[in-house]
Amino acid sequence: MIPNDFIQTLLDRTDIVDLIGQSVPLKKSGVNYVARCPFHQEKTPSFSVSPQRQFFHCFGCGASGNALGFVMQHTGAGFVEAVQHLADQAGLTVPSGTEPARQAPSRSGLDLLRQVTTHYQEKLAQTPHAQEYLKRRGVTPETAQHFGLGYAPDAWHELEEKFPQVTVDIWLALGMMVRNENGKCYDRFRDRLMFPIHDHKGQVIGFGGRVLDSGEPKYLNSPETELFEKGKELYGWPQARQALRQNNQILVVEGYMDVVSLSQAGIGNVVATLGTATTSDQAKRLLRSTDQILFAFDGDKAGRKAAERALNLILPLFEEGKEIGFLFFPEGEDPDSFVRQHGPAALHAKIRTALPLSNFVMERLTQGLIRSQPEHQGQFLRQARELLTTLTSPWLTFSLKRLMAAWLEITPDQLNSFLGTTAIPPIQPPQPRSRPTLRPRQAPSSIAHQLMACLLVEPTLAQQVGIPEPDTQTSPLPEVLALHHLASYLRHQDPIPNLSHILEHFRAQDEEKLIEAVLKREFLTLQDTPTEELIVVYQDGLKRWQSLGRQQEAKGLLQLAQSRPLDQQEKERLQWLTLNRLTQ
Repeated sequence: MIPNDFIQTLLDRTDIVDLIGQSVPLKKSGVNYVARCPFHQEKTPSFSVSPQRQFFHCFGCGASGNALGFVMQHTGAGFVEAVQHLADQAGLTVPSGTEPARQAPSRSGLDLLRQVTTHYQEKLAQTPHAQEYLKRRGVTPETAQHFGLGYAPDAWHELEEKFPQVTVDIWLALGMMVRNENGKCYDRFRDRLMFPIHDHKGQVIGFGGRVLDSGEPKYLNSPETELFEKGKELYGWPQARQALRQNNQILVVEGYMDVVSLSQAGIGNVVATLGTATTSDQAKRLLRSTDQILFAFDGDKAGRKAAERALNLILPLFEEGKEIGFLFFPEGEDPDSFVRQHGPAALHAKIRTALPLSNFVMERLTQGLIRSQPEHQGQFLRQARELLTTLTSPWLTFSLKRLMAAWLEITPDQLNSFLGTTAIPPIQPPQPRSRPTLRPRQAPSSIAHQLMACLLVEPTLAQQVGIPEPDTQTSPLPEVLALHHLASYLRHQDPIPNLSHILEHFRAQDEEKLIEAVLKREFLTLQDTPTEELIVVYQDGLKRWQSLGRQQEAKGLLQLAQSRPLDQQEKERLQWLTLNRLTQ
């Protein structure tokens, strides 16, 4: 049997948004994410994922659960297989005696790269000139540790000497060694500051290495391998994820040191492309994860070209509700140098000057053109026509056409005539992206179900407001006992568990089916209720619970009186219960 402590740790290390996002195209909607349900056919999204509660629910078919539940329902895996799947992704080892024989094919490679990362970190601590380089760049030891920075020694066969049990073929497959034209193999990274590259699960899949002094290339990256695809990953993603949830904006920069410096300056919601132009996979991940993306590029020609490539990529993917901006630094500066020279406050002020997507489109279309020259107007129309054909967003198309018509000093209808497109529809502001429609508010099937729903929505209520104590003699109902067990469990946990942990605690217990039933009914009507209102609902439920208990006790005494005379104590109790009911 797998220990419960390990299961809880595994759930803590698993982000349900990232997990589900690997197989379901999630889109951010408020504080949650939505998609079409993977468990049944539907045309409109009714599948919701809550990062706060680490919980998913389909408003259409009723499927719900935590990360383990998703793996089991989506893949058909059993419980132990699902645990192993999440453990593989989290880089954890299932406790001895419970681990299935099957392991992920890439597990050994991931483990080895993790060991190499630790080795490079140890070498950094032993190498004064590498530490001096970081000091000159203003990188503190805490920041270096946060990003797992290390140092690859100036040696040709360091890895073979450190890991003699690993074959050259394995090092070549992982991209850590190079074979020259003479067939000789040697370490790819030598005398370089090492930046571990993590995937979205937090596992090291490759490295970026920077020379400490002079030398070419300045930056050297791991090649494409079975584990590492440059176009799918973003440097700094695991570190930026928490800040991203708090900020709902992400900065995309070009270099490793840009990420490190900005993070150290308190701007943690920053990632970098891996030495390549922004790719479609990267753009899709960014759009899925946040509503606001800011591309921050160097102020040189290369930075402008990188921004244009990002623009061309993002335009076909743009959808209503997103905000895309472009920020350019002065000539000769990048985010790293800017924040070190001017400070975080100046960078925040700089961010506020970013060009919105539509403005950058117009700047690009009109660059070098004179509005009054017919030849330039024709060039503008040709470029505009090409750009508009790539768009899928009706609102962005409409907005850009208005700006284009204004630049040409013609009407939108005239622009459509010249472009050979249909007329612009009447102005309608973009509607907020739809959220799954909640089922109509229902009366709780019982007070116990309502109280259970309140506790599942806000588990701290068990400690802040108190828990109902059942009378198992007058109320032996399963839901009454389930409520008591749920409340008692929450009251004795420190810290208070989230919904994912609660579901796992009661898995295969008598309470599991009742909790699932509450999640599909009462929970849905209460999940978006503000905390202060939820407390009122819970307190009201407690009062009704106590009142119902007194009614049941009085009813029992009256039934008893039909079979025999009540004793004095029973008469006084019945009288008190009756008077108490009348005064309520």
